[in-house]
Amino acid sequence: MGLFKWLGFGGKTRDAPGGAANIPDIQNSVRDSGQTFTFGRADSGERVDEKSSLQIATVYACVRLLAETVAGLPLHLYRYVDNDGKEKAVEHPLYKILYRQPNPEMTSFSFRECLMTHLLLWGNAYAQIVRDGKNNILGLYPLMPQNVEIDRDEHGSIYYIYHAYEDDKAGETGKDYYFKREEVLHIPGLGFNGLVGFSPIGMMKNALGSAIAVEKYGSSFFRNGAQPSGVLEHPGTLKNPEKVRDAWESVYGGASNAHRVAILEEGMKYTAISLPPEDSQFLETRKFSVEEICRIFRVPPHLVQDLEHATFSNIEHQGIDFVQHSVTPWLVRWEQVIVKDILLEDEQDVYFPKFNANGLLRGDYQSRMNGYAVAFANGFMSPNEIRRLENLNPIPKEDGGDDYYLNGSYTKLSMAGIAYGVNTEKEEESEGNRESQPSENRREGRRNIQ
Repeated sequence: MGLFKWLGFGGKTRDAPGGAANIPDIQNSVRDSGQTFTFGRADSGERVDEKSSLQIATVYACVRLLAETVAGLPLHLYRYVDNDGKEKAVEHPLYKILYRQPNPEMTSFSFRECLMTHLLLWGNAYAQIVRDGKNNILGLYPLMPQNVEIDRDEHGSIYYIYHAYEDDKAGETGKDYYFKREEVLHIPGLGFNGLVGFSPIGMMKNALGSAIAVEKYGSSFFRNGAQPSGVLEHPGTLKNPEKVRDAWESVYGGASNAHRVAILEEGMKYTAISLPPEDSQFLETRKFSVEEICRIFRVPPHLVQDLEHATFSNIEHQGIDFVQHSVTPWLVRWEQVIVKDILLEDEQDVYFPKFNANGLLRGDYQSRMNGYAVAFANGFMSPNEIRRLENLNPIPKEDGGDDYYLNGSYTKLSMAGIAYGVNTEKEEESEGNRESQPSENRREGRRNIQ
């Protein structure tokens, strides 16, 4: 037994309770954990997957909102400097990849928008990391999450299998690519083991299936002339009832044929058998579907144009809540995964990525100016720092643009009363000098005053 094993290191992965003997269980755990909630048929009978769910207007609006918000924020790579400061690491190869262009075919916006869409629909986002011989990063290329499989080898190390199709690489249809853990940027969503995320669409397929069923019902309702379905009654026996039904639907079916006058022959009679949509609370059900989907993606309804509960007094705070509780967790996932998967081990204590979300919290013009005035008067923002936030040209350095100013009346708590004590001592000393003057001088002084 080696020293490390004697001390308890090695031979046991973080989710393996019994060491190497349980490696097969670990493999099944990692490989199957992402399949706990999968696409498929909901209880309503509708099939729910990433394509059918995006055809729901509210799902599309929520996914687009979150993906574009994260993609539109500036993302910079910083370097730690002395005294807890930071500066942009523009010379690092990763800076350009994160901020401007991750690969020759995509911009930073489109790359992050793509991966966020994968995260919101599949619960995982993957990108291949391409490096040169010196281990410098050259680019990031998205991988379709439905083609990625995660497993462990006999040593317990994670690896990725990518089942490529012909649109991935010409002439290599159906080929499998194997990637080591350090060759893949993997952003997992919510999951049980922290390694693989669950699909939000798969977890909520019953709620989304109900929304799809309601939309299909509405479409069928208008396709049938906005009239409830019914029965055509004939007093005799029909040789070909399907022909009569098809002829009726071709003439009176569809919204364009609504309210047409029907002509019934041979004693036929039409009888409606369905409840009207207002009795079935059709509109209320659709409204509830909007709120339910917003609840899934943690998006305030007013951001997907549902303004029923939005007021002038609460809409600003709902926007702030969206940044704090909806967007910020996604940003933290991105930042920490970039450090873990892309930065080398000796770089992780020197560099760090950071999204700038201040633009999402900008108030109106008057609120911003009042905030800048407080920051300037208290000496923690210079004129040029304020001007940069307002996208204005800087003031030259020799004119004081980079200087910090402070109101001179402020005093530290530890120095409170010192100035009063010094002044009191000076007054007492002055009074003592006056009393020590000879009486003749004092009388002479009085004469001069008179």
